[in-house]
Amino acid sequence: MRLFLSFLAGGLFGTGLFLSGMTDTTKVQGWLDVFGDWDPTLAFVMGGAILPMFIAWRLTEGRRPLAGGQFPPQSNPELDRRLIVGSAMFGIGWGLVGLCPGPVIASITYNGWSGVWFLVAMLAGMAVAPKFGIQLDRLMAKA
Repeated sequence: MRLFLSFLAGGLFGTGLFLSGMTDTTKVQGWLDVFGDWDPTLAFVMGGAILPMFIAWRLTEGRRPLAGGQFPPQSNPELDRRLIVGSAMFGIGWGLVGLCPGPVIASITYNGWSGVWFLVAMLAGMAVAPKFGIQLDRLMAKA
């Protein structure tokens, strides 16, 4: 049952990404091109995601998931160097390529080898990032 619900939720998420245009790199880059040929339609996608998620977080308080386990705790991350650097790197990659992790996985079925290569590079970056963070922390401690 848990596997089926995961498959159903992933399929629904991927379909939503595709229908909303989040897997179309030109649409995403058009959203980010504020001083050029700006495409504001993704604002509706973001608003359509943030509002239901806000409500969903409120409804999960004190409840357990249908498929077992626990909901992740709500966190209030500290605004520190790691969060700022990570956010900047994510934003730069999103702006250059027009894809972020969810849409790249949804688009590998039709985006050809470029989507696969981006996925490989993304996974490599995710593997290297913790080690890079540790080295950066050591350098900052010495300064």
